[in-house]
Amino acid sequence: MKLSKISIINYKNIAEATLDFSPRINCFIGTNGMGKTNLLDAIYLLSFCKPAGSVTDSQCIRHDEDFSVVQGFYDLEEQTPEGPLLEEMYCGLKRGKKKVFKRNKKAYKRFVDHIGLLPLVMISPADADLILGVGEVRRRFLDGVISQFDAVYLDALTRYTKAMKQRNTLLKEETVVDPELFAIWEEQMASNGQIIFEKRSQFIDAFIPMFQRYYSLISMDKERVSLRYISHLQEGDFLMMLRQGRPIEQILGYSKRGIHRDDLEMMLGDYPIRREGSQGQNKSYLVALKLAQFEYLKEITGQTPLLLLDDLFDKLDALRVEQLMTLLSDECFGQIFITDTNREHLDLILEKIDAEYRLFEVSDGHIANENL
Repeated sequence: MKLSKISIINYKNIAEATLDFSPRINCFIGTNGMGKTNLLDAIYLLSFCKPAGSVTDSQCIRHDEDFSVVQGFYDLEEQTPEGPLLEEMYCGLKRGKKKVFKRNKKAYKRFVDHIGLLPLVMISPADADLILGVGEVRRRFLDGVISQFDAVYLDALTRYTKAMKQRNTLLKEETVVDPELFAIWEEQMASNGQIIFEKRSQFIDAFIPMFQRYYSLISMDKERVSLRYISHLQEGDFLMMLRQGRPIEQILGYSKRGIHRDDLEMMLGDYPIRREGSQGQNKSYLVALKLAQFEYLKEITGQTPLLLLDDLFDKLDALRVEQLMTLLSDECFGQIFITDTNREHLDLILEKIDAEYRLFEVSDGHIANENL
C-alpha cells in the first residue's frame, strides 16, 4: 500500500498543502513547532479516523477557522482490468458538527468499518508513555494493533466497554438495584472480556519473538529484554470475579477487575525498564516494539503498512542510529515518512538507504518540496 497524494486544508497549523509522495522515502525537515508532526498526524487520521494522541477533533481545526479537510489518495497495489486499484479517503471536520469520513465519496455509517483498511505504524516521542505512563497507554497499544486486523476483537472491545460503563452506573446507585440488572451487564462483560483476553494472549505470544529480535538488532545484542501480558482473567472465572466483587465495588463505585485493567510488564534484564533503562535503551525498546508491530501487521494482513517516523533518532547513540538505518534500508518496510530537525541525519539516511525519495521543508505550517 502506498499513499500517493494528500491534500490538507486548515489542519492544525497547516493552512493548505497538496503533496505528491515518493512510493519509498519521504523526509520532512524543519525546526520544532513548524508542523512536521502535524503532517504525519494528518496521515494517521486517514487510517484511524481520529488524530494521534488524546486531542479532540475540534482541536485539529486551525485557529480562527470553522472547518478542516484531509484527503488522501492510495494505491492499494491491487490490479483490476482497468488498471491499479486506487482509493480516495476524505475526512471533514467542522466545529459543532459530526465528523464526516468517506471512502471513494461514500460516507461511512460506522468509523470502525474503516479500521484496518489502511494499516499504519507510527513511532513518535509520545511513545515514551508506553514505558513511563499508566496501564491505559499500554492497553491502547494492544487495542491499536489488534483492531487493525481483527474486527471481532474491535466489536468485543466496544461491547465490553459499553457493558462496563452500564455496570459502573449501577454500582454508583445509592438505592437498591435489581440483581438481574447487574447480571445482564456482568454476563456481557464476561463473554466479551474472554474474547479480548484470548486474542490479546495470542497476539503477545506471537509478538514477543519479533520484538526481541528487533531489540537485539538495534542494541547489537548488548541487552536482554522481555514483555509479559498481565490480566485478572489469568486468575480464573471472570464472571465469578464480577459477582463476588460486586459488594466491594458498590462501595468503590466502579469495576475494579477486568480486562480494562490489563497491562504489559516491560523488562530490561531482570528489572522494569521504566526504572532501570537509560534514554537510549528506552528509545531502543520503543522502536523495537513498533517495528515488531509493523512486521506483525504485514504478516497477518498481507499488506505493507505505512511507516511514520517522527523524530526517530533523538536519544540514540551513533551506533544504534547506524543499526537502525541498516534495518530501514530493507525494502520490506515499503513507504516511509520521516521527520527530523537535523538535515545531516536525513542525508545519512538517504545515503544509507539509497532509494527513491522526496525531501520537504516545513516552516510555520508551509510545506515545500525541495526536489522541485
